[in-house]
Amino acid sequence: MNAVWPHLPILQVILPLFGGFCAAFLRNGRAAFALALAVCCILPIISGAMLWQVLTTGPLSYHLGGWEPPWGIEYRIDLLNGFVLLLVSLICAVTIPAAGRAIAFELEESKQARFYCLFLTCIAGLLGIAITGDAFNAFVFLEISSLSTYVLIALGPDRRALLAAYRYLIVGTVGATFYVIGVGLLYLLTGTLNMADLSARLGTAWGDHSRAIIAALGFITVGIGLKLALFPLHAWLPNAYTYAPSWVTVFLSATATKVALYLLIRFYFSVFGVAIELEPLPLASFIIALSIAAMLIGSVLAIFELNLKRMLAYSSVAQIGYITLGIGLQNQAGVTGGLIHLVNHGLMKAALFLAAAAIFLRVRSVRIADLAGIGRKMPWTMAAFSVAGFALIGTPGTSGFISKWYLVLGAIEKGWWLVVFLIVGSSLIALVYVGRVLEMAWLREPAAGLIEATDPPMSMLLPLLLLSGATVYLGFDTRLTVGIAAKAAQALLAGMR
Repeated sequence: MNAVWPHLPILQVILPLFGGFCAAFLRNGRAAFALALAVCCILPIISGAMLWQVLTTGPLSYHLGGWEPPWGIEYRIDLLNGFVLLLVSLICAVTIPAAGRAIAFELEESKQARFYCLFLTCIAGLLGIAITGDAFNAFVFLEISSLSTYVLIALGPDRRALLAAYRYLIVGTVGATFYVIGVGLLYLLTGTLNMADLSARLGTAWGDHSRAIIAALGFITVGIGLKLALFPLHAWLPNAYTYAPSWVTVFLSATATKVALYLLIRFYFSVFGVAIELEPLPLASFIIALSIAAMLIGSVLAIFELNLKRMLAYSSVAQIGYITLGIGLQNQAGVTGGLIHLVNHGLMKAALFLAAAAIFLRVRSVRIADLAGIGRKMPWTMAAFSVAGFALIGTPGTSGFISKWYLVLGAIEKGWWLVVFLIVGSSLIALVYVGRVLEMAWLREPAAGLIEATDPPMSMLLPLLLLSGATVYLGFDTRLTVGIAAKAAQALLAGMR
């Protein structure tokens, strides 16, 4: 064990990458699922061990190939990305048991092994983005995860999944191009790609190359914004979430956008924020304006959707707005709230989309009109959906309330009472679209098509109950989420000029 301990950072990425390589040679869907299950169960152990080391001894640095940074690629783990690594790993471990039944239901046997190959490769890319300390290496992992995601979406049973995947491919390619242009500008100015070294060298280059640095900041912000579906760059997300295989939507909604948000936070605070004064720039005001628009418009659009998955997709656009609002506030309470919501939204949205996957398994439809009385036929499923839905609204006693409370405190600290009102108002709009589903499920007579509907098998129901239960537990015991998020926010803000 002592020999393995120092190499945990590289194992976090190599394990799913090697697992995906092995799955490519399997022809049996069950064997590929067993491999994916084993890999996903190991990942949170690795990420948890690294986060524990960071909490006890400080940040970890792993040098690939024995080359010291900034010449070599560095994997660097601190509180911020250790938190994100644990979130992604736990989501994969908790939800992967549900994949066996859901994927077998929606995909042909011949496609299942390839599905798990792409799934594990996508995980490797997402974990690589979070763990690397090299700006170009982040781009490589970004493309690994994106290319896998395009195919995962295209595997959806509806033919419109192909169009959704193609649309995401075009948007994702544009975003990756913007990102790599921004990184290229930074490399031309500093001669380095290591993020820590970039932040040190950018400060000296600011006087003579301020316009180029601002251009790089703009390119990187827009590029990552396309990946995380920052309003109004979100056009790819509703169709991708709606037409992808149900379990793929569970996985992507809880992890992919969260990792992209992490990357934006890393560049905003730890690279540019350390090197230059961001306060004179209008970027924070721009992010806050887009965040408020996302919170309101995304929630309003969700009200008028007739498809449950599409409704939840527009809800994700709104919830991403809460996280970016915390970034724009740039104070302790606001950034803490944004980081808490990054985790809380991952858990609650995984629960909501997993409930939708269970409904599709039993009813073969996720049209809201077809769900009349489903609460009486699938009581445990809809109970879990209800709990996660209340967390999405921000009801006291749930994790969603905690993150929105800190965002409200951040806005009050700035003296922005209008923002406080808008946070509360957008939460009330969420009450409308979540309440519409709950009214249909619990207060209507069961539809004729639901006569034989029952709760899903335990492999799907247990993860659903665990995720919804976590949204309640983290609404009372905030030591893990608030404790780590507050320390991470303090470290981010302390390094800014």
